Amino acid sequence: MFDSMREPNPTRNAHTANRRSFRADRRAIEGLPVRLVIALVVGVASLSVMMGMIGNIDGLASTELDAQPQPEVTTPGQQSLDVAVVDPDGARVTDATVIVRSGSAQIDGVATARTNSEGVASVDVTPELGPNQPDGTLSIDVKPPAGGDYVDDRENTDVLVVAE
Repeated sequence: MFDSMREPNPTRNAHTANRRSFRADRRAIEGLPVRLVIALVVGVASLSVMMGMIGNIDGLASTELDAQPQPEVTTPGQQSLDVAVVDPDGARVTDATVIVRSGSAQIDGVATARTNSEGVASVDVTPELGPNQPDGTLSIDVKPPAGGDYVDDRENTDVLVVAE
């Protein structure tokens, strides 16, 4: 007989029919991961846009510092480097710590100095080059002053050491 001609079954109602059809429907399992991936992608994109907007607010943004060594090119032996610490607008920063380390040119240990009221630190170094090494570099890092919104995330200008 046709289904429409059967008598209603009291144990079968619309709720149990939906439950049985959902269990038998394999498409729901296939479509679920795709929907989750789409929701995740949209959520991450929205979050990145919001974080970008927050990063541009002056109260939450950090100011990148840069080191400007003088001289930028020097020779092996006892040297005094004057390193100015500046912000993106070119204003000099006081109380920052300048750290000079060995690069491809060598110095004994690490040399440090603090910037004065003019934003300049004088660092004494004695760079050495290896045998048959025509040139090398010293790397400079800046530790921003405490209590400011400064950072030194980008690489600074290296000092070039050239054999005489």
